[in-house]
Amino acid sequence: MNEQKESLRIIEQKYKLFRQQQFTFIAALEHCRENARTRIRRINTIGQVQMYVEHYCNNSTHRRILLMFLDICTELRKLCQCFEALRPGTPVINSLLKKCKTLLSQTNDLSSLRAGYPHDVVNRLSCDEARNHYCGVVSLIAIVLDGMKEWIAQSEKLPLKVLQQVSDPKPKDSSSSTSTCPHQTTDTQAQLQTEQLRGPLKCSLKPSLKDKRCLKPPWRPPGGKL
Repeated sequence: MNEQKESLRIIEQKYKLFRQQQFTFIAALEHCRENARTRIRRINTIGQVQMYVEHYCNNSTHRRILLMFLDICTELRKLCQCFEALRPGTPVINSLLKKCKTLLSQTNDLSSLRAGYPHDVVNRLSCDEARNHYCGVVSLIAIVLDGMKEWIAQSEKLPLKVLQQVSDPKPKDSSSSTSTCPHQTTDTQAQLQTEQLRGPLKCSLKPSLKDKRCLKPPWRPPGGKL
């Protein structure tokens, strides 16, 4: 996840540079629309911007800023794929990622997009530009970045068991089933040693019948000697 977060941070830095050149971006689109004789047609898709770069952009400055926009969109699309393969999520989190992927599609209609507070990209447009031509295309990257940052924030709140893939249970350790055997063996040995110690002790205190016979004096007849 740290690698993906760093990639997103780098894209944000590029977007800050792009946002500072928004007037150049709008001028480039306006120039391409004039060359394509489509001034009455609004910018609806990323594919339309791609078509302008390939066929109707003959100014190096305009070409550079349009390619910068397309490069950021491409990097965001690749990052969405990385997020999708990274880990499973809840339906809410998955819907955030799906929305970002849909917005970054080459053919997705951007005309209804409008980035709100704290973004000021729409406020920089004139009323006619915001209402009829460029509102969606200047709002796209800001909205996608917000969605991807929200995806990261929600994913990091998930418990570990949801984030990790389910693995096969580990086989039961055979040593655990016999963990009491050493203790039992030790107890048995101690008991045997105790009994062995007690055995000779009893014999020394209470002699057996055979020992008593050995201690009797020789038999003598009454009133006689041997």
